[in-house]
Amino acid sequence: MISLTVNNKIIKLDIEPQMPLLYALRDELKLTGTKFGCGAGLCGACTVHLDGQAIRSCVTPVSAVDGKKITTIEGLSNNSEHHIQIAWKEFKVPQCGYCQSGQMMSASALLSQNNNPTEQDIETFMQGNICRCGTYKRIKKAIQSAAQNMGDKSE
Repeated sequence: MISLTVNNKIIKLDIEPQMPLLYALRDELKLTGTKFGCGAGLCGACTVHLDGQAIRSCVTPVSAVDGKKITTIEGLSNNSEHHIQIAWKEFKVPQCGYCQSGQMMSASALLSQNNNPTEQDIETFMQGNICRCGTYKRIKKAIQSAAQNMGDKSE
């Protein structure tokens, strides 16, 4: 039995310990915002937070998250008003949208660690997230805007 907290809800799952967290989230818990991209942890589409840190759920077995706190895109905000979500809308970041949940989860993890990232900080942190539509410039602008808005609200 695997016990974890997903989006602030305690969950117990009777599943194989080596099942990728991504499959548990999508198939067992029906949280389909987290996407399957490559299955090798290289594209970032499956990014979720594990105790506040961005991880690739497609290569993380559920046994590794037993007793831990997971946040998916569905848990980022109760009302789609997280600073990252607001910036994503403002800069019209998504085209097809497939990678965007992973992009937003990585961006929010970056801003939780560094609330004033440089362009280089953003590029370095986000380099593991692939957008086949090529919206990288809009992603960077949205992250910069979210960081600025976070700073404005804390003053």
